[in-house]
Amino acid sequence: MRKFFAGLAAVACVAAPAFAATETVKGQIVDQMCYMHDMTNNKGMDHKMPADTAGCAAACAKKGAPMALLTSDGKLYTIAGDLAANTNAKIIPHISHTVEITGDVATNGGKTTITSDSLKMISR
Repeated sequence: MRKFFAGLAAVACVAAPAFAATETVKGQIVDQMCYMHDMTNNKGMDHKMPADTAGCAAACAKKGAPMALLTSDGKLYTIAGDLAANTNAKIIPHISHTVEITGDVATNGGKTTITSDSLKMISR
């Protein structure tokens, strides 16, 4: 019985997600995939993929592509939770805007995620 509980405890520790801390992060909302493809030209709504593609970020967001928060120091937070629900419905009107998101921040495998249900508009 002791071995069973020891094994169960070991599995629980391995399967536990990274601890999340509540933080407020300020940055620009970007299309994560397109931004990673070209970090210079793909910060706004229109992207070079490789030709100019008008409205690329909104089109990708409407398909459920991951959106991210890009801070002024270059850190990228994948946006998750209710804020990203319904194929990014709450995020789409704010693509390329500067916003503040307060939520649970966790890093797993080198990828940082912020999980939230709302954002605060800072500037367009």
